[in-house]
Amino acid sequence: MSTNLLAGKRGVIFGALDDKSIAWKVAERCVEEGATITLTNAPVALRMGGIQELGEKLNAEVIPADATSEEDLEKLFTQSQEVLGGKIDFVLHAIGMSLNVRKKREYTDLKYEWMQKTLDISAISFHKVMQQLYKMDAMSDWGSILALSYIAAQRTFPDYSEMAESKALLESFARSFGYHFAEKNKVRVNTISQSPTVTTAGSGIKGFQEFFDYADKMSPLGNASAEACADYCVTMFSDLTRMVTMQNLYHDGGFSNMGMSPKLLEE
Repeated sequence: MSTNLLAGKRGVIFGALDDKSIAWKVAERCVEEGATITLTNAPVALRMGGIQELGEKLNAEVIPADATSEEDLEKLFTQSQEVLGGKIDFVLHAIGMSLNVRKKREYTDLKYEWMQKTLDISAISFHKVMQQLYKMDAMSDWGSILALSYIAAQRTFPDYSEMAESKALLESFARSFGYHFAEKNKVRVNTISQSPTVTTAGSGIKGFQEFFDYADKMSPLGNASAEACADYCVTMFSDLTRMVTMQNLYHDGGFSNMGMSPKLLEE
């Protein structure tokens, strides 16, 4: 049910690949709540996924951009402001990729060239996005920028590999850049630490089903779905959360505060 929580707002959504993507669900909910958006992903991802279909459904322009390229990001935000008719009110960074994980390299035998690419795509791209928005003065006052994280930034999940370090860096960038953006024009920057979620990217992680099942049993509310995460993102993009910034916000059914679950003890 729509409440027009984002009526009149303009946004840019990174990372929608297919209808399993959290970014896909966020895009749908933002438009349902009255926002107009542009969609973006790397050119290779545009060829692989169904983002053009989503763009047609939501009447949203799809703009190819490599989030690790400052030139691409400048073009993206310039074109988005032209298409949307003004400055940007909200941005979602939902980008993550590890060749070491894809190639099933053990954490004790990582290929460092791949690790650098992981950090660039999964974390440093977030800083590049914010720096470009900051330099271009492309964000509206009291705007909202979000990135998707995971609790492996704080705890050890061996099969998550160097993506854990990427998420820790991502969260640090939100705190550090959040200060500067708040000082500049009251833009808030936060990360959402989401439950394990069945997405095309997430399902490729070794032992993902075990991750998912364990978290679901440990969490008193169970795992948060992609649809629930989209609802949370909408709230964070809205004016109802104007004083929340530089935070890592757990959206995980209570998992992050649990020590042991009776459900696991019963097994």
